[in-house]
Amino acid sequence: MKTKIKNILLSATMTATLLSLSGCSLDETNPGGFTMDNLATSEDTYASLVNQTFFGMERHLYGTEFFMMYTEGDTDLWTYRANINSSYTQYFWFDAGASPNITHTANMWNCIYDGIGACNIAITKADKVPFKTDAERNYQVAIARFMRAMYYFNAVEQFGAVTVITEPPTSTVYAPTRTEPLQVYKDVILPDLEFAVEWLQKGTDATCTTPTKKAALGMLAKAYLQTYEYGTTEYVQNALDTANKLIADCESGGGNYGAYMYPNFEDVFKQANNKENKEALWKHRWYAGSDGHGSSNGNWKCNRMDEDFQCALSQFGAWSKTQDAVLSYEYDAEGYFMPTQHLLNLFVQDDGTLDPRYHASFTTEWNANQNFTWDANTQANFNKDASVVGQSLAPGELAYRIVVPQDVNYAQEVAGKGSSKYLLVDYKDVYDDAARNVKMTLNGKDNLFRYIYPSLSKHKSDNYYVANAGKMRNGNLNATFIMRMSEIYLIAAEANLYLNQSANALANINKVRQRAGAKLLTGAPTIRTILDERGRELCGEYSRFYDLKRTGMMKDASYLKETHPDLGQYYKAEYALRPIPQAFIQAISNGDVYQNPGY
Repeated sequence: MKTKIKNILLSATMTATLLSLSGCSLDETNPGGFTMDNLATSEDTYASLVNQTFFGMERHLYGTEFFMMYTEGDTDLWTYRANINSSYTQYFWFDAGASPNITHTANMWNCIYDGIGACNIAITKADKVPFKTDAERNYQVAIARFMRAMYYFNAVEQFGAVTVITEPPTSTVYAPTRTEPLQVYKDVILPDLEFAVEWLQKGTDATCTTPTKKAALGMLAKAYLQTYEYGTTEYVQNALDTANKLIADCESGGGNYGAYMYPNFEDVFKQANNKENKEALWKHRWYAGSDGHGSSNGNWKCNRMDEDFQCALSQFGAWSKTQDAVLSYEYDAEGYFMPTQHLLNLFVQDDGTLDPRYHASFTTEWNANQNFTWDANTQANFNKDASVVGQSLAPGELAYRIVVPQDVNYAQEVAGKGSSKYLLVDYKDVYDDAARNVKMTLNGKDNLFRYIYPSLSKHKSDNYYVANAGKMRNGNLNATFIMRMSEIYLIAAEANLYLNQSANALANINKVRQRAGAKLLTGAPTIRTILDERGRELCGEYSRFYDLKRTGMMKDASYLKETHPDLGQYYKAEYALRPIPQAFIQAISNGDVYQNPGY
């Protein structure tokens, strides 16, 4: 019954979206007499309408690899694996000057509007449900309004001006109009989140997917601040006030909202803390298996971000994609996201030491998973001394170690890199500090070291559900963190800065740094100070593309050319927005003016 209802709901919400936007009409009979009103007859059936509001998020938003690409790719922090120009470069280098592949932007667009359609149905049908109290009704509506705000937030930040729909359609629209982003914030996003703050419940650390009051406060602070992108300071004070509510709660024990920040940065991403993570303001978790939950996404790539950040270990013969590795976080030997020179250098402190978050955020050592013996060819490819030929590595032995100049034993490690039987990867053999990019060649030949780079470990997980290991794509029970408490301090700091409260901005930044064990900053912070701190704290957490837009760096060609030259060479101001899907453009009568500039 659950699957049948879900299919009916999906069909209904997709139909509603198409009718309201593209003008497609469906001539169908409905022999069962099913309408949305059938699901608004009791609290139990209405729950199906509310649950449907999450489906668009699951399909192509948070926890999926392509949404990670659209929120972290095309930024100063990441380049494509080994800096290679290939089809995947479209997500990391503004399509490398070519026409964009719009398949995944179309999926994102459709999922956003499917989600909006589901939210509108749930919101407008709530009055028909015989709830015992208005508070119970408002709580359910608050969930749907929170989700609608989330969909519209991502819609305007990805696509710019969009068509606003707040009720199920009653007529066909062939020439939809677009509402400018700031107006969408004022008309929908902010009111929806303000309602959610009022009526959502506190929840517990175990609450997943269902938004709580602290999730609403966090997203509201984020949304208030994001409006600064559109040339207004109207909501900056609101952003600060909202952030300060969570900060006060966090620092007083979390009695009101459950706000919490782990005392150690390392604790945030421990697997033991994943499902009931105290610091997460909002998190989403997929269920897989036969435990009664079923699977909402076919066990396919459900929160497998760990793979997407993994370097190409198979470039060295001590590791291969074996059956035993299928359920290891190292399963996918070739992920997509390679840290840029700029990102890694953000972790170098003013005194030349490493910010502790570097080793807490990146994996830099791996053991062999198969027997390997050095031969002359491999020795030459990796610039090893001839003495290593014939030396062997067994499974479980150290096979790879990446070192950076700020590591305590760097000089000693590098001095022995030619003779060590494990592969010692020197930062200086991978990255060029002068050119601020990746060394594509080394000693006149293809640089194989660039395939082995520090790999983000924030999403690391071994908790895979074993349905069929042979498929090598199984859902896991881990959560993806959409927002966490440390970001609130940085939101407050940025608002402080815009309000000319330099000392308070510095204090909020240093609270994040103090928790991380980093050196405290001094002097007057700038927007670059905050942007750099967000890079260190939040890299790989669905934020960077929006951060660059809000702070004006997507309007400044010099910023990307400085921090990520391989990306900056393709910079155009219009790339701050994604293309509207061509199928939608062709389905409406005013498609020639609806498309974003430059596409």
